[in-house]
Amino acid sequence: MIEHKTGTREEWLAARLELLKAEKELTRRSDELAKQRQGLPWVRIDKKYSFDTDNGKVLLSDLFLGRSQLLVYHFMFGPDYKAGCPSCTSIADEFNGIFQHLAKHDVTLLAISRAPLEKLNVYKQQRGWNFPWASSFGSDFNFDFNVSFTEEQQQGGDIEYNFRQEPAWKAAEGSGAIAPEGLLTKDQKGNETGPVDKYASIAGTDSRTYTRERPGMSAFVLADGVIYHTYSAYSRGLDILWGMYQWLDRAPKGRG
Repeated sequence: MIEHKTGTREEWLAARLELLKAEKELTRRSDELAKQRQGLPWVRIDKKYSFDTDNGKVLLSDLFLGRSQLLVYHFMFGPDYKAGCPSCTSIADEFNGIFQHLAKHDVTLLAISRAPLEKLNVYKQQRGWNFPWASSFGSDFNFDFNVSFTEEQQQGGDIEYNFRQEPAWKAAEGSGAIAPEGLLTKDQKGNETGPVDKYASIAGTDSRTYTRERPGMSAFVLADGVIYHTYSAYSRGLDILWGMYQWLDRAPKGRG
């Protein structure tokens, strides 16, 4: 039996025109927010971060690949993972085409993870990816940009993610790990639940280890030989970058 309300074509059109007003307002607001993002102060990066790439060990400035702008996707793939985070994998499945188009706009897009480069390249080959992917193994980069955390931080409640402090990690009775922000789903009653155990298993690790890595993106600019950090987003701030979500939001049953 259909539980959703039904109506005539005329009723649908009237409701659609009302929704269109809200959609246009959201588009205008989104344009305003883009200007605010671009208006944020730039923060100079003086630390010499190093990365392992297919071209050998390089510095952050080398990751720009001769362009002036760099967009980094912080891909959840820790040193102890056997495979990439399934959600990050879904997002990165779209990068092959995107990074080529961004390059024409003086922007380099690449992923960075803490797993050793050998692991990343095996997974990259399995997925059929050709976008750049660098390893920050042994570097402070992920920690400094709040997407990787130590076991001590996790146990002591000393994790700051998405610009807020998190409580110490704990397990929910009978339902596995409590998911940190950004790793939450909702059940049929609208209650937030954590798919952490399932995702950790897919990544070949345990929940504690899995949640010491987090998703995010960061933007940088290279101006007059100096690198500046310009923007970062985490958790639900990444939704707009996930093309599949944009399609699902327009499907009759949404994200499910």
